[in-house]
Amino acid sequence: QVERLREQIAGLTEELSRVEEQLARLQIARETVEEVLAAPSSPVPGADVAGGGADGVAVALVKAEAELDVTVMSPEYREIIALFATSGAAMRCKEVCQQLGLGIEPRHVEGMRSKLKRLVERGILAEPSSGLFKVDGRKHGW
Repeated sequence: QVERLREQIAGLTEELSRVEEQLARLQIARETVEEVLAAPSSPVPGADVAGGGADGVAVALVKAEAELDVTVMSPEYREIIALFATSGAAMRCKEVCQQLGLGIEPRHVEGMRSKLKRLVERGILAEPSSGLFKVDGRKHGW
């Protein structure tokens, strides 16, 4: 019975070491994420807030994005916001898909429509007419 207990202790000690190592890596990752989120965002090169126009919209969109919970914002949404920020034009779903290099099959277009509708709900984009999306600057005073 003593030998069996020693084997169990050895196995538990190994498992404890692995879990402690995972915990240490998670703590480092958490600290890194906190540092990144606490760091001020870098300015958009060549953007002039006072100038209005596409550059002013880009800066305003970056500021609006910073106000959102960045842990929820996926890279796909960031690409969409950047596209609208740089173009400043109203676009349809198919056009957004083309601009982002996605396919224009119905599955791609419908997926994009869903994302654009979510951005409308968040107040980042507006849908002035059915299926046409553009930057919604009214909510943020742009």
